[in-house]
Amino acid sequence: MGASQSKPEDSKVFTNETPIQFSQDLVNHLSDKLVSPETDATRQHTLDEHVRTRIHAELARLQSEDALVRQQIENALEKENLDRETALDDSASSAELHAEIEQVQKRAERFITRKQLDDFPEVKEKQHALLQCYRANRTKPLDCWLQVEEFKEAVAVLEKVHPSFFCIRSDPEN
Repeated sequence: MGASQSKPEDSKVFTNETPIQFSQDLVNHLSDKLVSPETDATRQHTLDEHVRTRIHAELARLQSEDALVRQQIENALEKENLDRETALDDSASSAELHAEIEQVQKRAERFITRKQLDDFPEVKEKQHALLQCYRANRTKPLDCWLQVEEFKEAVAVLEKVHPSFFCIRSDPEN
């Protein structure tokens, strides 16, 4: 059955009757290959694809991590802003406070033009504190809410004592 395959076949040896000579360039080229083995093009292509795949996977992972971190930062900032707004006044929004601040500024300017504050040192002191706060917090006027409230209280006391100083005119320029 398998006996014929197990028998050794007679080996044949061919001898070359013409001498074979190789050029020195060929010999050098082959010896350079032995010294520095280079990968063939298909293997290099496979390695390149593998590296590209890993780079893309790592890039995608880093982008998703970045997006997650950005979302966490945005959530934290939003929470912090909400906490600040509720700490200032639970019922007033930033826009309402800004409008109220502008209204107080206009009233203060009208008051200054009508009457010198030398006669009323408490109002003058509150006005000075408010103006200093506005100058110190040009980009964050909402930080001056306490000075605004104190100034409003001082003006309200003055309105009760001297109502004639606060005549409201219909002409906004005067």
